[in-house]
Amino acid sequence: MKYTRLTKEQLEELHQEFINFLATQSITKSEWDDIKANKPEVAEEELDIFSDLVWEGVLTKVKYLENISKEQMHLFHLTDKEMKLIAVKVMNPEIDLTTKVGFDWFKRNWQSDFVDYMTASKAYTEDPNQDKFELIRQGAVITKGELYQWFDKVIG
Repeated sequence: MKYTRLTKEQLEELHQEFINFLATQSITKSEWDDIKANKPEVAEEELDIFSDLVWEGVLTKVKYLENISKEQMHLFHLTDKEMKLIAVKVMNPEIDLTTKVGFDWFKRNWQSDFVDYMTASKAYTEDPNQDKFELIRQGAVITKGELYQWFDKVIG
């Protein structure tokens, strides 16, 4: 398995897509029920293959990721050729960016001496989707990129 298996909730959301996936392999509902009951290891393999296919589709399309912690924001723009980063660090120990109060403080004080910015870019390895997945595994979430785009305008 290249990525991680989708959660039970994610698989339930993608129920119809999974049925279509099984159909492409000529596996009927009764055959699937038989596989689950009598060959659980084969059922696990099918779930893993389906999960990887879903992840590949998502990772190919994702353009922005955000990883926000108490003191830092890592905002990524995933272009065709490289990963661009805008890193924001708040050097006020009383501020927690993961709270509404902390983020509101940041919005009012983003130009203060307590806020530090850094930009960087990095080429992908031979597997861009794996690079993107690693960022997600480390806590980044897929976004529409509003924060990245705003910072790109004001500090770029």
